[in-house]
Amino acid sequence: MTAKTPFSLALKTAVVTGAASGIGLAVSEVLARAGAHVYLLDLRLADAERAARTIRDAGYAATGLACNVCEAARVEAVFDQIVGERGRVDILVNNAGVAAIGDVLEATDEDMDRVYAVNVKGVFYCAKAAVRCMLADGLGGSIINLASIASVIGLKNRFAYSMSKGAALTMTLSLATDYVRRGIRCNCVCPGRVHTPFVDGYLARSFPNDPEGKAAKFKELSEYQPIGRMGQPEEIAHLILYLASDESAFVTGAAYAIDGGVTARM
Repeated sequence: MTAKTPFSLALKTAVVTGAASGIGLAVSEVLARAGAHVYLLDLRLADAERAARTIRDAGYAATGLACNVCEAARVEAVFDQIVGERGRVDILVNNAGVAAIGDVLEATDEDMDRVYAVNVKGVFYCAKAAVRCMLADGLGGSIINLASIASVIGLKNRFAYSMSKGAALTMTLSLATDYVRRGIRCNCVCPGRVHTPFVDGYLARSFPNDPEGKAAKFKELSEYQPIGRMGQPEEIAHLILYLASDESAFVTGAAYAIDGGVTARM
């Protein structure tokens, strides 16, 4: 008897949004290595295809597509294209997101609209398209949403962002409840601070000519986590691999903290 490879995604089709860099790229690489054909969605085709090419060059299956998750018609068209090429969608990872800094007095209409459009409506449009595809042949699938520790605790000066990540958590629970008997599982991961190009860009902009200040801020950002460092994108990606795989078949409606101990001390 041939033993099944743990966490295998062989013959499965995965869609990852915001996939050209950071957590999205790490997720795409990990899912591809597990055997999935991964569709990397990002705003710019050049960015999505460049990221997909790095995966193909490593010997795995990946396709880059341009998709603004804020545009319902474009999302539907992309999912239709994927189903036309691959037959179905097995896995959706809603990773695309934007941030905003400020408390309720500092938050602007523009902040709220921008964050809501990407972090809430983007999840809605992609989940809706994925559920439609997953129900079409009755085989179900797995949806994983990128929530945040901001979904479950109060973060200072993150009013608009916290609004959106609270919605990501509750949309997860709603999807899990509505489709639990129809083969679709939905879970979310709640990362703490992760060391991505976004963090590096923030530090470069904030301390352009101050290497000591930059180093001190990096240390502060790292030590916010009780474990003493920021997370790595690959660590988030491997938790998502578990939730995408059949090994998590009994898991739905769950929110996984992956935060170096932040929420444990609250």
